[in-house]
Amino acid sequence: MTHGSPIKGVMICGAGHSGSTLLGLILGRADGAFYVGEGAKIRYLHDLNKPLRKRACKVCGEDCPVWSDFHWDQDQPLYRQVAAHTGAHIIVDSTKNAAWIRARSDELTAAGDQGTLIFLQRDGRAVLNSRFRKYPDRDAAEQIRSWMDQITDSREVFAAYPGPKIAVHYEELATQPDTIVRQICALAGIDFRPEMLAFSEGESHPMGGNTGTQFVAARDKVEGDPDAILKLTPRTHDYYAKQSGDIKLDLRWKTEMSAPHLALFNDMASAFNADMAWEQDSK
Repeated sequence: MTHGSPIKGVMICGAGHSGSTLLGLILGRADGAFYVGEGAKIRYLHDLNKPLRKRACKVCGEDCPVWSDFHWDQDQPLYRQVAAHTGAHIIVDSTKNAAWIRARSDELTAAGDQGTLIFLQRDGRAVLNSRFRKYPDRDAAEQIRSWMDQITDSREVFAAYPGPKIAVHYEELATQPDTIVRQICALAGIDFRPEMLAFSEGESHPMGGNTGTQFVAARDKVEGDPDAILKLTPRTHDYYAKQSGDIKLDLRWKTEMSAPHLALFNDMASAFNADMAWEQDSK
């Protein structure tokens, strides 16, 4: 890629725990694509005041062949710098933060590049179950309010986004991956290849993101390494250690979510969740 060649930036908005790492890994397997993970973590590269999992590649650590010698000039467009550094012309970013997306979108527009925005939605009960599992000591009502705020922010940035955009449900991505990924690729001007759906094959160098999904994708490199950043905790081990690398619908909330948490969610967010709710028997 020459310095003046246009690039594509594919950004994902929505709430955490909605499958953005999975989608990012899939799109990162397109020809000419590079998945940065959560691009906002690039701000923490080489900052020894940040924990290693935030300031280094989740797969390689500080010796990453991509990130170990990358330094972001914040006066210049980020995706252009990543493209020049990696040789890619499609940069995929699952940061999700609305302000971050607006800033990167402005950079893309100013540079004459193309941006595409994906609003990845997931049944709020699944999202909150994941958060309750990860943060059992945090106030449940506050976690529900935080999720609603993230979705509200994402709806606003998605509605205002001036370029190509698409809303995608995680559950449809997981059950109809070929169809959904083809739709995204057609919108973003990416050549679809069936091999993209084998998200656990090939290399990945993500900053931030979901450890369980990344572990499945990088198992051969990190399993058994005592120094690996990607380690399954007792909370996640039984689920992710058994994953084959195929795309699989995660409906753990149906058996894990406690009756009090479900009642609280229904009381606070049932109407808010209506267009994201996924009832498997009716789909």
